[in-house]
Amino acid sequence: MIALLGNLSRDVVPGGPPRAGGGPLHGARALQRLRVPARIVARCASVDRGLLLPPLVRLGTPVRFVPGDATAAFSFSYDGDRRTMTVEALGDTWLPADVPELRSRWIHLAPLSRAEWPLETVAALARRHRVSLDGQGLVRPARTGPLELDDDFDREILRHVWVLKLADEEAEVIGDVASLGVREVVVTHGSKGSTVHCGGVAERVPAHRIRGDPTGAGDAFAAAYIVGRNAGFNPVGAARRATAVVASLLAA
Repeated sequence: MIALLGNLSRDVVPGGPPRAGGGPLHGARALQRLRVPARIVARCASVDRGLLLPPLVRLGTPVRFVPGDATAAFSFSYDGDRRTMTVEALGDTWLPADVPELRSRWIHLAPLSRAEWPLETVAALARRHRVSLDGQGLVRPARTGPLELDDDFDREILRHVWVLKLADEEAEVIGDVASLGVREVVVTHGSKGSTVHCGGVAERVPAHRIRGDPTGAGDAFAAAYIVGRNAGFNPVGAARRATAVVASLLAA
């Protein structure tokens, strides 16, 4: 059993109405494809529940809704693999008391900004689970406006992380990812695949270029990766499997 936790978001793309987004939703697409036992814990402002929760529930993985006071919101566009994003609103911060009891060996935290999963919460979860963290929650400052990444995060949080998933632009901001002290660091390169850093070795996992909307591909990759690790795949094997899952989702 694995669990995926995070805030939902209201996403706006050019020419379209607001739609549901966030790590729980995009990760659930991978879980639907893999058909494995899992749980999702998702949060947004109660006023947005009617818009954001149904698309997640329809994907089939059991969902625990945590009522919040705020909903993260973004507007963005793509030029190939490159995304331009504006942060319109920030989501809630998760405190230890906000997280329900979970019987999961692995959990993946899918933050949308640095403020969502503070050190005290990640440390509390790491005492009971192997924690996977999306690195955008390290390099995205908790402020609205055009998204600008920086490395002004507390390195102490990494002591409690088993797997750190980074997009290549996030890895560039952090610098030498192999020196972070995290057991497994996976850097995704969009349509060019990923690199797995583990045990002092970096191994490239290739991918085939596929046309399709890449929104949420990183979240789907992270969910599929921890499913693979929970099933006994080694880090590189889990990355290969996650790459195949994302390719199947983008090709659908």
